Amino acid sequence: MKFVYSDGGRSKYFKASNVGDCAIRAVCNATGKDYKEVYNEFKKLNNGQSCRNGTPKNVDKKYLKNIGWIWHPINRKNGESCHLCSEDLPKGILVVQVSQHLTCVKDGVLYDTYDCSRGETRGVYGYWTQY
Repeated sequence: MKFVYSDGGRSKYFKASNVGDCAIRAVCNATGKDYKEVYNEFKKLNNGQSCRNGTPKNVDKKYLKNIGWIWHPINRKNGESCHLCSEDLPKGILVVQVSQHLTCVKDGVLYDTYDCSRGETRGVYGYWTQY
């Protein structure tokens, strides 16, 4: 899977580079929205608490639902499997949930601050799409 470094626009507002803002970055990379706009919306949904050191799952889920994105779970109990690789994921713009991380994949290309695919073996729990 091709990897493209992208902080989602964080460096326009914040100097720190090693923070737990993966949900904000993933949403910005997927939607093209401004980092500070998404950061502020997440903060509102998190009762005024910053999401730069991790985001409660209910916050990113609520935000993505509010902007019209649809969740597609991978049902491992029924034998489904999906890995963070271009062959397993559908084409299009996705916000992908893996263990303790959200990332963005656009047409098989990973957009993040590091290659989180673990050599394309990292399991996917599900992904969000615009429709």
